[in-house]
Amino acid sequence: MTEPPLPPNRPERYEKEEEKQGEKEEEKGRGEKNWDEKWRRDAVNAAAWSGIFIWAGLMLLAETTGWGYQMFNWWNTWAMIMVGAGAILLIAVIARLLIPAHRRPIIGNLIMAVILLGIGLGSLTTLGWGFVAAIALIVIGLAIVLGGIFRNRK
Repeated sequence: MTEPPLPPNRPERYEKEEEKQGEKEEEKGRGEKNWDEKWRRDAVNAAAWSGIFIWAGLMLLAETTGWGYQMFNWWNTWAMIMVGAGAILLIAVIARLLIPAHRRPIIGNLIMAVILLGIGLGSLTTLGWGFVAAIALIVIGLAIVLGGIFRNRK
């Protein structure tokens, strides 16, 4: 009695399906970037956030050592951290506007910068929160309007 022939290791249809699946994954990989790739390529945000952490660390160190209070009688550590963080984000926004290779949407960073500056300056100035909040809202509104106007022009 003869044995029946062995089935092939991989039928042709399975090979074709695997080939199609591989092509789909390859096409998908070319067009989309994962989160890690986007972060690595965004040098402006990486520099801004590392600068914010360094600034906050320096301000906390100044508070811990008493240097801030010795130099300035108006010292408020958290207000200084907020003002510095807002200023760093504002510098990042300006860098995005001036350097064509790093142009990306800026409205989120601009709003965050104005809010942080407002929080910090509201604590440091004698004008009070009402004045600083009003200015912050005006700046945010103008940024949104100007962003909408310039977005449509090409």
